[in-house]
Amino acid sequence: MTADQGAEAGAGAVEGRPAQPVQSAEADRLGDILRSPGYLKTLVICGLVGIPVSLAAFWFLAGMHWLEHALWDDLPRSLGWDTAPWWWPLVLLPLAGVLVALVALRLPGGGGHIPAAGMGGGATLPIALPGVLLAAAASLPLGATLGPEAPLIALGGGLALMFRDLTRSPAPKRTAVLLGAAGAGAAVSAIFGSPLIGAVLLIEMAGIGGPQLFAVMLPALLSSGIGALVFTGFGHWTGLQTPGLAMKVTEPFQRLDALDVLWALPISVAVAFALHAVIGGARQVAVFVSTRTVERSLLCALGAGVCAALYTLLTDRSPVDVASSGQTLMSGLVTDPRAWGIGALVGVLVFKGLAYGLCLGTLRGGPIFPALFLGAAAGLLCAPLPGLGIVPGLAVGLGAAAAGVLRLPVSSVVLVVLLLGSTAAAPLVILSAVVAFVTTELLPAHGPVPAPKRRVRGAVTRP
Repeated sequence: MTADQGAEAGAGAVEGRPAQPVQSAEADRLGDILRSPGYLKTLVICGLVGIPVSLAAFWFLAGMHWLEHALWDDLPRSLGWDTAPWWWPLVLLPLAGVLVALVALRLPGGGGHIPAAGMGGGATLPIALPGVLLAAAASLPLGATLGPEAPLIALGGGLALMFRDLTRSPAPKRTAVLLGAAGAGAAVSAIFGSPLIGAVLLIEMAGIGGPQLFAVMLPALLSSGIGALVFTGFGHWTGLQTPGLAMKVTEPFQRLDALDVLWALPISVAVAFALHAVIGGARQVAVFVSTRTVERSLLCALGAGVCAALYTLLTDRSPVDVASSGQTLMSGLVTDPRAWGIGALVGVLVFKGLAYGLCLGTLRGGPIFPALFLGAAAGLLCAPLPGLGIVPGLAVGLGAAAAGVLRLPVSSVVLVVLLLGSTAAAPLVILSAVVAFVTTELLPAHGPVPAPKRRVRGAVTRP
């Protein structure tokens, strides 16, 4: 609405004439969209897409979990070790670097977007899905300090477009956007354990407003809800089970006070600065490995392995603390925080942070889970500060880390509040997320990330 229109509406109200609703035109337009047969048909198709996409996401996550367990638990035991030895990541992570580089060079799509660029790299065409899945399988189980969310988004969007091609549905650009959002929503709800997180995350990632926002998000929300049913079940059907994201915070928490708020400000700024530096370094790593890809990917992945090995030698803890996304470890971190000494927390922040930057620029995966783990560790390290405590420290660290990496403040708040399983610390989460987001936005922008290479008719090119 323009200034003149606003003045006219206000004047009408003052004169006693009913003011025209400023959203009436937008509401009428949204109603026209919802009543159109084509959109209703697409909405039904998107709801149906949620079922196969959720099943595919389940088997993807189950396969990654099985491979990780086999490589980091079963194989060392079969060779005579109770746990993975300190040098174990020096073998697996370089192998991951070579495999991902070969996938990026030889398969369409370059193995998916480079995680240093953020959560997603645009629509994933079905032809690129094999490369995305192979690159993820070569990264996550072998110890990449990355999460599975970005490959899941690519899997959901690519399968949705494949479903469209198989059913020979009309292929206008709007339909492709809707189907891609629906597939991504169903896949994201699987890993985050809630369709609400997936829907809110995709709202902010879409970056569009007005009726187009609702038109895109309704299929994503519907598909996310159906996907959640597959995983949680209803009635007498218990659904499929995957490791949950929610943490059980056992520490008592009474109420927020002024010291919690005061400590939240500098901690959030510090977390935002640290993660901004890590992502900046990761983008430099991505530029470094964009030429002589195999050799330099091997070198950077070896560097991540060295970080995990040094951490184990210095702290006498498992290298998995560094060489993993941190998704499964985070529950133990917050359930029994006193099992982690100050030295272990400092060590995991330093070495996992370095490995995170190297993996973001070299391997394939998502940026969220390692950032959440680092935020939780930073919050626990700050918890002994006068007047803070464990639960407020966790709330601040998680909120700042999520917003600093995602740069989606609403999604970050929803994610962390649901993660903590309580709204008691929600004000601190909101404050830390906003402070970290503003800090990150005010810091100098990073350089661009080179597009992944792809092979077209025997030649390696860039999209």
